[in-house]
Amino acid sequence: MADRSEPAPTLYLALATPAAQIDAATARDMISAYRARTGLAPLALDPDLQRLAQAEAAAMAVADKPSRAETVKNAVGRLGYVGAEANLSAGYHTLAEAFSGWRESKGHDAVMRAPGARRMGIATAYAPNSKYKVYWALLVAE
Repeated sequence: MADRSEPAPTLYLALATPAAQIDAATARDMISAYRARTGLAPLALDPDLQRLAQAEAAAMAVADKPSRAETVKNAVGRLGYVGAEANLSAGYHTLAEAFSGWRESKGHDAVMRAPGARRMGIATAYAPNSKYKVYWALLVAE
């Protein structure tokens, strides 16, 4: 009989709660493994991109509205990052849901598989009064 005291993998952790935080290392590993299947380099977590992703997710949650990816990519580029790309979304309650949704979207998938990307930051923000509940920001750059 299986031991049911084992916690669920963090990719299934419900993020629609005030204290929940995404496991950035698991996200990095999942996206890097996906990239590897098509011959792309793995991604490393970048502390500055992490902070930028967190700030963007929080701003979207406060505004209760996803931002425009082009605006965020330009802002990241102005900070000196080359090849900046962004996935900004809302409504996914787990990392597994976000990853699946991004894979199924041509534009979001292209961000995860940006050929020159080597660094990433990923964050979520909880918005309790929003119909979306969870806002997401994935930033990648060379």
